[in-house]
Amino acid sequence: MTTIKDDGGREAAGYHGTTSDCAVRAIAIATGKSYQEVYDAINAIGATERRTKRKTGVSNARTGVYPQCVRRYMASIGWQWTPTMFIGSGCKVHLKPEELPLGRLVVNVSKHYTAVIDGVLHDLYDCSRNGTRCVYGYFSQVS
Repeated sequence: MTTIKDDGGREAAGYHGTTSDCAVRAIAIATGKSYQEVYDAINAIGATERRTKRKTGVSNARTGVYPQCVRRYMASIGWQWTPTMFIGSGCKVHLKPEELPLGRLVVNVSKHYTAVIDGVLHDLYDCSRNGTRCVYGYFSQVS
């Protein structure tokens, strides 16, 4: 898969070093919003999350975001979730341009979010595993 190295505006926003901010980067790239705007919005949603016995933390733009937080944010800006994998169904869609629709997408793969724009991967590295990485689902703009 063709990959364009893109940090989503992270460095321009003044952030340096290694972190677990793939969701913020992917959303910023796909939506065209600034990294800082997405970062602040994710942290605001994370501040309202509850801890439970199974979910002992809350979403944080820097250290990791729970899927529910990403779904809440994407729904709030008018993007829709399209699941591609269901319990017991196995992997049907892979991170390949021919298996994803055209357009601007925020794609959820195992333990990672990435941006795909018209079949081109925009991320810090090629996370497609040579087209074998399974896609759990993706967010796209509602027409």
